[in-house]
Amino acid sequence: MTNWHPEIPEGQGPLYIRLADGIAEDIATGTLAAGTKLPPQRDLAYDLGVTVGTIGRAYAVIRQRGLVSGEVGRGTFVLGSAPDHSLEENTKPDLDWDPRSNNGAFPKLSDASWINGAMATPKDIAFAGTRFPVPAPEAIRFDSTSAPEIGQAEVIRELVAQITQDSPYEIASYTRSVPDTWRKAGQIWLTRGNWEPPEGSIVPSTGAQAAIMAIIAATTAPGDQVAFEDLTYSSIARGAALSGRRPVIVARDEQGPIPEDLARICAQKHPKLLFVMPTMHNPTVGMMGVDRREKIAAIARQNNLWIIEDEVYGSLRDNDMPPLAALAPERTFHVGSLSKSVTAGVRGGWVSSPISHAQRIYTAHKMLTGGISYLLSELSTRLVLSGAAEEFRRRICTEISARHDLVRQHLGAYELSSAEDAPFMWLKVPEPWLSGTFKAAAATSNVLIDDEDEFKPGRSGKVYHRVRIGFTNPMTRDEVIKGLGVLQNLLADSSGCYDSFE
Repeated sequence: MTNWHPEIPEGQGPLYIRLADGIAEDIATGTLAAGTKLPPQRDLAYDLGVTVGTIGRAYAVIRQRGLVSGEVGRGTFVLGSAPDHSLEENTKPDLDWDPRSNNGAFPKLSDASWINGAMATPKDIAFAGTRFPVPAPEAIRFDSTSAPEIGQAEVIRELVAQITQDSPYEIASYTRSVPDTWRKAGQIWLTRGNWEPPEGSIVPSTGAQAAIMAIIAATTAPGDQVAFEDLTYSSIARGAALSGRRPVIVARDEQGPIPEDLARICAQKHPKLLFVMPTMHNPTVGMMGVDRREKIAAIARQNNLWIIEDEVYGSLRDNDMPPLAALAPERTFHVGSLSKSVTAGVRGGWVSSPISHAQRIYTAHKMLTGGISYLLSELSTRLVLSGAAEEFRRRICTEISARHDLVRQHLGAYELSSAEDAPFMWLKVPEPWLSGTFKAAAATSNVLIDDEDEFKPGRSGKVYHRVRIGFTNPMTRDEVIKGLGVLQNLLADSSGCYDSFE
């Protein structure tokens, strides 16, 4: 069908969703018969006066609804009888494309196709069938706490252009050394209150998680035990277990690890390392007081215990608390990144390590990750040294505060832990809800949240009946309001908690 194009229904929802609804309507009414090939995305984008990305996302939605199928190299077809492939001659992708062909010219953007709304070269298309399932594009992602979008792209675009002009050789090669500017940027970014990381302690990393896994690899051996609070960022515990370390659980209260239980665990199980989030705990939003920090540092020193101080969220909280790295600098690895307070996609992070272990952490990071990217590390550095990162942090804190007010307006009647500077809240679901059934009920309404099991480092009989709701990932406050409204309705009507969601 060469002259067809859908009518886009009027409404307030995202354009690609309304476009998908229009296509679905034409399929339902028979305007688009089974086996009909939909127009190429670029052609339909031109006809409708929208971006190719909008068409790509709309096609992805109707594909996920089971209305069409994408056939490699041929296009998108309405499901039903088999499409007639005789019309599609000479459209098979060139799976042997050589970047050195065509007199050294690069492939044109017009030569690319689209998979799930993302641009892909012919080689990518060959592997389209192996992509992992992804949430529906219209889902509201309350299961992420990445920095909100506040216009970072324009600054990043300018900085990347400068870097590509200034350092073309470095971008094209492997990173074999660390410029002093990268360490200086890390020293500036990790500085808190009256504490500044010492010179020689800074190790750049590809985000905080890569840094933390490098620390675990450099300070422990397979079979060693690593201590985690009974609620924590469990991806680290799972990563430690995957690498052969054994997570051991320490009881916690509103400030963090209970000193008496940590001392007991050290005496009985002799862990080599403790992972903590003292300034803004994930998921409870709590903060460790000075006295508790001093006790934890003392216990670590008495038991020769290394400490990983995860301050990824700490960059959002202005306070004068001395970091554990100031109280026990000889055994504390202080980790920070740009992901929550500047931008997550740049993957910029740093460790302030005990100086005796800085080179060891750098080597472990390189061996585990293949090495840091020059482009991303230089970009992270320029964001910090130019002052752009600090400006973004300030604006993001303002946006988080505004979204926090929305949370309080919609869910303030329920028991929740939250703070104006925290990009998430820890909500207790009322009876008869369980955290897992509430998560499932929200997912059926296209709102994704995390239940309490996501934050348990191992099996536990302790039940909190809580879910974590992050609210920085949605693009707009209107989307946040929409998602909060869904959750508010679920909380008000507990009948949904008895569904099986099979």
